[in-house]
Amino acid sequence: MVLNWKTGGLLLGFVFFLAVLLVKPIGVSTQFVILDGIIGDAVNTQLVTQTEDGYTSTNAYLAKSNGKYAKSVSNPLNYSFVFVLAMMAGAFLSTLLKGGLSREERTMPGIWRANFGDSAVKRFAVAFVGGFIVLYGARLAGGCTSGHMMSGMMQTSLSGYIFAAGAFAAAIPVSLMMYKKGA
Repeated sequence: MVLNWKTGGLLLGFVFFLAVLLVKPIGVSTQFVILDGIIGDAVNTQLVTQTEDGYTSTNAYLAKSNGKYAKSVSNPLNYSFVFVLAMMAGAFLSTLLKGGLSREERTMPGIWRANFGDSAVKRFAVAFVGGFIVLYGARLAGGCTSGHMMSGMMQTSLSGYIFAAGAFAAAIPVSLMMYKKGA
């Protein structure tokens, strides 16, 4: 089963509209910090504490915003964290409905193989470094592409349009340099 890109785009827009209308704008990069906090709190039970005024943490980042992030660490079944889990489940379901992935597709896309060879270690190392850079940039910018670009543009925020222009201005030349050969 293949979903037409136009139908997929309309469905995605509808989901974003419902999210903003019913809950709040979509953004996910903070949830990686929350996951780190959940793991940290499991190791160090003093990381997050509940006070009479709310929640706080010995970690300055988790304690900021009046303990909002510390509260999310203590109560991870909140909208944003469940949304991230649902994104992963949706991607998995989509892959199953498509018929799954071949063994080759699971480890190395054809376009990578055509441009960089067969080294799975190289592929995973580059993916890890790239993911780290993107997440670091998202935290540095105070939000990720879904928060700044997708939700921002949907709310007609000037910063959302500027972020989108910058993201594409960087992504297009980099992808043209990296993937000179097709799959």
